[in-house]
Amino acid sequence: MAHDDDHEHATSSGIPPVSRRTFIRTTSVAAGALAASQISLPGAWAAGSDEIRIGLIGAGGRGTGAVQNAIKSSKGVRLVAMAELFPDRLAEARKTLADKVGAAATVKDDRAFSGLDGYKSVLQSDANYIILATPPGFRPIHLQAAIEAGKHVFTEKPVAVDGPGLRTVLSLVDVAAQKKLLVGCGLQRHHQQGYLETMARIHDGAIGDIVTARAYWNQGPIWNRGRKADWSDTEWQLRNWYYFTWLCGDHIVEQHVHNLDVVNWAKKAHPVKAVGTGGRQVRTGPEWGHIYDHFAIDFEYEDGTHLFSMCRQQANTAGSVSEAITGTKGFCQANDYVITGEKAFDGSAIKRKELDPYQQEHADFIASIRKGEPISELKMVAESTATAILGREAAYTGRLVTFDEVVNGTTSLAPPTVDLTASLATPPVAMPGASTN
Repeated sequence: MAHDDDHEHATSSGIPPVSRRTFIRTTSVAAGALAASQISLPGAWAAGSDEIRIGLIGAGGRGTGAVQNAIKSSKGVRLVAMAELFPDRLAEARKTLADKVGAAATVKDDRAFSGLDGYKSVLQSDANYIILATPPGFRPIHLQAAIEAGKHVFTEKPVAVDGPGLRTVLSLVDVAAQKKLLVGCGLQRHHQQGYLETMARIHDGAIGDIVTARAYWNQGPIWNRGRKADWSDTEWQLRNWYYFTWLCGDHIVEQHVHNLDVVNWAKKAHPVKAVGTGGRQVRTGPEWGHIYDHFAIDFEYEDGTHLFSMCRQQANTAGSVSEAITGTKGFCQANDYVITGEKAFDGSAIKRKELDPYQQEHADFIASIRKGEPISELKMVAESTATAILGREAAYTGRLVTFDEVVNGTTSLAPPTVDLTASLATPPVAMPGASTN
């Protein structure tokens, strides 16, 4: 598996610096997604070229959920191999999938792998649809290995936690295209009917020129696994990966990336700089690692548009997972599918009939593979990941940080090695005005 932590060292990847202008701007996948979702699939699929054989790498809640989504989405889909770091978690995942899905998600013992190198065995199997759902810090190395192995890939978001990881991902875009491989990502709003119809109207000028936007992911606390006496530092951090930036990227990157992506989608662009604040007010003990529990970021796009972003994970606080976009001719509450102004649109009724987007995205991806026109979302998810990292670094450092600085950053968050039995110090909490990462 991959690495990442607050130790600073230059990348040796040989990947050249990336200019903001060569970091191709986000484009809507609405047309492609809708077209794929409307493809009529045959009533039955025989084993062979049309069979989708899933190889799961990372069998936690999202990984097992993605397998279920994929199998339910289309005919002729089954799980053939899986890998999870810890044997106990692997056993739990196998039982969950067998109980909930049955034979289509049941793998033999010699197709279930654990350990840091378990992903390699999955890639050596006959799987042709790899689901990557490990902690995000491992994403670049797993993406690279899967694409080099010639596999179609569904990767959860985000796809990196630092600059070296982003550049690794960007280097794979052309490789995947040359191999005609699908690379879909877990930004499922791009396959959600209400968002697709709302974005199509924004891009057709329904609210005029965008002048400002807001994006929120405010909620209560999330899971935490108490440390057991026999766990090493490294095992504890890996089992509680959400609270360590080398693995998670912080919650602005792991979670809030969804909302930031929506605004980028509307703008068909990414921010060029950001300033912000954040910290730890509630989660202050060592059991919470070193990530923040709140962020507030002011992003600025090249045309001067500002996006105000807020995310927090604090109990007994007002919740909101939303995106609001103001234009010269109207206003859009994107998460509600509502536009007001001269070209008003009320898509609220869509919510009652649209398909589960976590299932729809796999239906779209599988249909595109079978049609021979695989979707590629790698640039899109890399751009939105970079946007989230930009916000994190603005808050961590207290500086005005540019997009180019993030993408070309040489600081890897990975520890030099990942040893499950080793000591591994928790990095210090980032202090604005003092932290330089």
